[in-house]
Amino acid sequence: MRSYTLIAPAKINLYLEIIGDRPDGYHELAMILQSIGLADKVDVRSISTDSIRVHCNHPQVPTDKSNLAYRAAELMARQFPEAFAKYAGVEITINKQIPVAAGLAGGSTNAAAVLVGIDLLWKLGLTQSELEELGGTLGSDVPFCVAGGTAIATGRGEQLSPLPSLDSIYIVLAKYRSLEVSTAWAYKTYRQQFGNSYIRDSDNLAARASTVHSGAIVKTILDKDAGEIAQKLHNDLEHVVLPAYPQVLQLREVFANQEGVLGTMMSGSGPTVFALFESQQQAEQVKLQVREAILDEDLELFVTRTITHGIQVGSSV
Repeated sequence: MRSYTLIAPAKINLYLEIIGDRPDGYHELAMILQSIGLADKVDVRSISTDSIRVHCNHPQVPTDKSNLAYRAAELMARQFPEAFAKYAGVEITINKQIPVAAGLAGGSTNAAAVLVGIDLLWKLGLTQSELEELGGTLGSDVPFCVAGGTAIATGRGEQLSPLPSLDSIYIVLAKYRSLEVSTAWAYKTYRQQFGNSYIRDSDNLAARASTVHSGAIVKTILDKDAGEIAQKLHNDLEHVVLPAYPQVLQLREVFANQEGVLGTMMSGSGPTVFALFESQQQAEQVKLQVREAILDEDLELFVTRTITHGIQVGSSV
């Protein structure tokens, strides 16, 4: 039986703007997404029965059909029934390093890894754009997780425009293990509080979303200026999450008060907060300082960096 080990990186949002409601019920978004070095390992292995099995080392991760990685395997079996019949089932083993329910696309990147792994196992020869299109039917973040690097994301997040990749901007991530923020709650609450500012016309929605391409933060990314990028960080969802979750607000404030922090923000709908640095040494130092400032064993801290890629093959057998 053949198997592949995929490296599945997390992502952060450098920019998240909510523009309005879409006809499909989602929000029209303008975002800048960035892959980071913190990653899960996903093993995808052929098995002799025509079933899908998922295993994970993290107790909070489901292993049934509610798992996005499971649904990715189901999707491939439906889309390519002849290959499924020829190569039989798959066993997926997820080694979780990315925090769960963190706003870091952990579930989405696992699903992206399964798409890539099954493409290799079944010798389908799919292009990256074909894998991204399949991923878009599973979730808004999955196409980016396939592609990785740095990208503008519009629509509900599935329409990608690659940017020159940012390499080696160092990052400290902070998340309370037991704290979760519902993405659905965050967007619903934002709509309730700020919906009167939404653009209603569909043509204007798309036009407004496209302006991110010429926005100030894109210029700083093109210049690869970490300090300027950090000054342009923006996340509309902070307006509703920070007042409702004082622990997230505290993390942001503690980061902001540390020397060497270029900028800090919540990622996605939270509750992870990140800070940007020019060097690994500064990041490691601030990680220690935050640990001393917040004496809570529930708080997880990670040092990582920006990377230039999405799903990668670690090994094959």
